[in-house]
Amino acid sequence: MGKPSYLSFDETSYAWKSDIDYRENPGSYRVGKGEQVVLICEPYKSEIGRYWRFKTPEIAQQSSEKIYALFLAYLKDGDFVGADMARKYLQMGYTRSRRYANYKGGRKYDAPDGYRELERGTGDEQKAKSAAIFYDQWKLAEANEVYSAIKKSWKDERG
Repeated sequence: MGKPSYLSFDETSYAWKSDIDYRENPGSYRVGKGEQVVLICEPYKSEIGRYWRFKTPEIAQQSSEKIYALFLAYLKDGDFVGADMARKYLQMGYTRSRRYANYKGGRKYDAPDGYRELERGTGDEQKAKSAAIFYDQWKLAEANEVYSAIKKSWKDERG
């Protein structure tokens, strides 16, 4: 296995830019894959990111509920970009919690040793519980019929 793909990231060819206000310019937003753009897309990064926590299951429960409430509020306001970003934060809550559940300290690769993948199963059991909480909220968001219809239309029209 080689180096993680993020080490050769090419910012110039990335579809999303940190200097765009995606609320004012929603036409510039592309859904992308998985969690793409979640740490770039403003103002949503600032609005949602402040609530994104998964240290304990209790914190994850509060965080995921708040982010899901934001997801619903964005949908109610007709703000698909905000709803999609909230959905991505729920997904990222799951994936990051799983990373910490699987690997001690959340580190998957050993950089000094040629980015060798570290041993799985050395992580924190509490993070596995946090991951399950975020997973349920993420899947609830994805199953929302209004969101799903808008997402399909958005992807068909804009990507």
